[in-house]
Amino acid sequence: MIVTTTPTIEGRPVRDYLGVVTGEAIIGANMFRDLFASIRDIVGGRAGSYERVLKDAREQAIAELQAEAARLGANAVVGVDLDYEVIGDTGSMLMVSASGTAVRV
Repeated sequence: MIVTTTPTIEGRPVRDYLGVVTGEAIIGANMFRDLFASIRDIVGGRAGSYERVLKDAREQAIAELQAEAARLGANAVVGVDLDYEVIGDTGSMLMVSASGTAVRV
């Protein structure tokens, strides 16, 4: 399945627009990961554990978006937008959402 942030796919005209599709992934902050990330913030460098978690969440949201598109009979999703939101009473969770338009090309 083609997934793109652009509204069209070059050389592949859209035959059918099947509707908006979404995917979400919510991840909780891990106490130990937070501790090591705060140490990393003090000494400098990248917080690799957070980067991996964000990557996993983004991939899960896109996979869910693709699955919903496939259920509609789509072979592509155009105009994909990714959003990141901190949620929860203490901001201890992160939501990654992906949305786009399911199409047949």
